[in-house]
Amino acid sequence: MLAVVAGSLAVWSAASPGARPSPLATYRNAFLTFKYPAAWSPSVWQAPRQALHFQPMVCLSTQPTHNPCRTSSAVGGGTSITCGWPVSRLAPGGVVVRWENRGSPGASLASFPGSSTRIGGRGARLSTQAPGGCSGLGADKAISVAIARPMASNWTAFEACLRGPNLADHERQVRTLLNSTLFLAP
Repeated sequence: MLAVVAGSLAVWSAASPGARPSPLATYRNAFLTFKYPAAWSPSVWQAPRQALHFQPMVCLSTQPTHNPCRTSSAVGGGTSITCGWPVSRLAPGGVVVRWENRGSPGASLASFPGSSTRIGGRGARLSTQAPGGCSGLGADKAISVAIARPMASNWTAFEACLRGPNLADHERQVRTLLNSTLFLAP
């Protein structure tokens, strides 16, 4: 594991002449572990019981976060749960990242956009867009990764929203995080 992290840091340093890498912190839960810039803060929320097709794991951000899920009354009775981002709008130079496990009948990695890659030894599809699904947050760039899981119709979703300035540095930090990811459970 140290060799993977050291290799990632060497690539990051080589790509940023004169730049010093940010100190890194480690996040770990029962499912995965990864390194991230120590200036980013992790936040964890429990999934609402009614949310059947996703399980939020952790969000990281350069700014304060709030619970991303809202419960409201549904038409015809009962309740409706919607979950989004843990920030309403990114500040200049802001980053927000979200990790979730998701499932949907018939879903497969081939149906996701982007280029093929590997994250933590698993097949994945990585897509970078400007601003992509992050436009509502005021972001300039979105990085989305769908990572295969050994269970049919299930995947791990990674999404990062980045706002300038310093987009290139933030993108390198996100890639360092992804390169350091290890899965501990299916």
